[in-house]
Amino acid sequence: MKTKRLISSYDEINDTFVGKIDGKNRYCADYSISDGIFLTIDKNNIPCSVFVDGASDVFNVSKCMLENANVRIAIDCDSIFLSFIMFIEDLKICSIKSENRYGIPELNFLMDTNY
Repeated sequence: MKTKRLISSYDEINDTFVGKIDGKNRYCADYSISDGIFLTIDKNNIPCSVFVDGASDVFNVSKCMLENANVRIAIDCDSIFLSFIMFIEDLKICSIKSENRYGIPELNFLMDTNY
């Protein structure tokens, strides 16, 4: 599994979580992979950022927990399914498996704030 550096932030007032791969500046499209969770891809259809509106409700965790800087997001994709798993500290707060209707190629990587 390839690891990439994740830069994340949480806005408590708007209850919004944003995470992006360090060094990625251009985006091509946003896809809703679940209620409130949006995955952004680059021109090569590779995921490069995530946006979560209403994050404390979507993840069913406290706003205080979302302010934690130790975040990891694992993305595993094949031609049929996309798997998205998010951790804060070592606690899994989200696990989604959806149909890969976004054209994302087969890949398996981890975005980590501590990389």
